[in-house]
Amino acid sequence: MMGELTAAEIEQVLHAEVLGHLGCIADGWPYVVPISYVYEGGSIYSNCSEGMKLQAMRENPLVCFEVEQIRGMANWRTVIARGRFEELLHDERERAVDILAMRLARIETSASARLVQQDDVYRKEEFFRPVLFAIRVEALSGRFELR
Repeated sequence: MMGELTAAEIEQVLHAEVLGHLGCIADGWPYVVPISYVYEGGSIYSNCSEGMKLQAMRENPLVCFEVEQIRGMANWRTVIARGRFEELLHDERERAVDILAMRLARIETSASARLVQQDDVYRKEEFFRPVLFAIRVEALSGRFELR
C-alpha cells in the first residue's frame, strides 16, 4: 500500500530523525547535501561553515528539505519540506545552539554537529564560529509505502 502521510505522521518523522537532505540552487544548478538538523516549532535548525551551500542559500533563500525513514524497499516514509533559509543572529542564534546541542548530544555526531556542541568554546575565543540557520517551513508533504 502506498499513500500520503497525515500531518501528525509528518511531524513524527521530522521529530524522530536527525539527518536529512537540503536542496538549494548553486551556480544555477540544483545542489543537494546531507545535513544534521533538529525540527522544532515549524522550523528546521542546522549549522554549517562558510561554503557553497551557505553562499547558495544566501543568494536564493528558497530551499527544499527531505528526510526519510527507510526500513526496506517496500517499507518507507519520506517527508518533503519547502521553506525559506534564514541565517540566525544574536538571541535566535543562541537558542538554536541550545536546541541543536541538546538533541545532538544524545547521539554519535559528525564533525559539523560537534561544532555546535562546542559552541561554548567559540563564545569565549576569537576564532571561527559555525553559522546557525533555520529553514522556516512553508509547506510539508509526506508519502509512504508499506507492504
